[in-house]
Amino acid sequence: MTVYLDHAATTPMLPEAIAALSAQLTTTGNASSLHASGRHARRIVEESRESVARALNCRPGEVVFTSGGTESDNLALKGIFWSRRAEDPRRTRILASAVEHHAVLDPLDWLAEAEGAEVELIGVDHAGRLDLDALRASIERDPGTVALVSVMWANNEVGTLEPLDEVVALASEHRIPVHTDAVQAVGSVPVDFARSGVDALSLSGHKVGGPFGVGALVVRRELAVTALMHGGGQERDIRSGTIDAPAIAGLAAAVELSVKHQPEHSARVSVLRDDLVRRVQEAVPGAIYNGSAGQRLPGNAHLTFPGCEGDSLLMLLDARGIECSTGSACSAGVPQPSHVLLAMGFTEADARGALRFSLGHTSTAADVEALVQAIGPCVERARAASVRGR
Repeated sequence: MTVYLDHAATTPMLPEAIAALSAQLTTTGNASSLHASGRHARRIVEESRESVARALNCRPGEVVFTSGGTESDNLALKGIFWSRRAEDPRRTRILASAVEHHAVLDPLDWLAEAEGAEVELIGVDHAGRLDLDALRASIERDPGTVALVSVMWANNEVGTLEPLDEVVALASEHRIPVHTDAVQAVGSVPVDFARSGVDALSLSGHKVGGPFGVGALVVRRELAVTALMHGGGQERDIRSGTIDAPAIAGLAAAVELSVKHQPEHSARVSVLRDDLVRRVQEAVPGAIYNGSAGQRLPGNAHLTFPGCEGDSLLMLLDARGIECSTGSACSAGVPQPSHVLLAMGFTEADARGALRFSLGHTSTAADVEALVQAIGPCVERARAASVRGR
């Protein structure tokens, strides 16, 4: 039996999303065509757009469908930067947190190298929360040169919720647009686009029980965004390409249901998460619970196991049918310590010894029990292997 504790990477599709997707797969029609089949596909897309808008409290016209979170982040960062700089050539600075997902950091690196953007990564505290004083100082040093600010809603590794209200308040004083990667947040915590005050928000289908390969960028109609791709002019002329009506139907069903059931989902998985953390720390004395104690995603349990290599521990658990993830990213097959943990002040050794257990809508108390039974022996073996490898 497989115990799946990696819902932050992807979560199983909801039955309703599968049904919505499947119902459209046998229907022919391009949503840009004018005949009856095309109009049917267009109706599916627009009804889905309205459903997503209701769930996130935005206007339907603010929902731009994309291929997922990475494209949404790229479209927001590059598109807003290009438009803002075109309006005023002084706007060359982009401010972002140092713990952003690589779907944000890598486009920022590209903008710096290829477009001359001045990227400033703002530090975080040991819990992974943004240093607001540092952000304020960076903005106020020369607000007229800031093109945009990008701060994630919730961190994908340690689960910490960022102080987005305060970020928006600081940026709005100088009429600087704010983008947030909310891929981990939607369906896990309350996400209200209008109330948040952000100008652009990224989300992904497969993180909320929808299909792979579909997502959205919610972006204010008043904010100019330069297109990444040019073609048929679909999606407000900022995201050309034939519209994937079946995937969008699946996305809308997943967003609607995950947001509708978010309160009870959060309450249920947070109880499981707390039980997991308590019992793992009892089984492995010295295991450290990372991230914010109170301001965090309900299903996230990120722990460091001193003396272990996270990759070794992950494979030992995997051999026992327990699936989770490390706190590190691999580049060209070479394990690298997590940039998130390093930004939080971890040593490289401690950063390499971290695991993320993430719970979701299919998680049960039996999953927690299986992990608790396995973690002690697996840590012992991982530590022994680490000692032999020195």
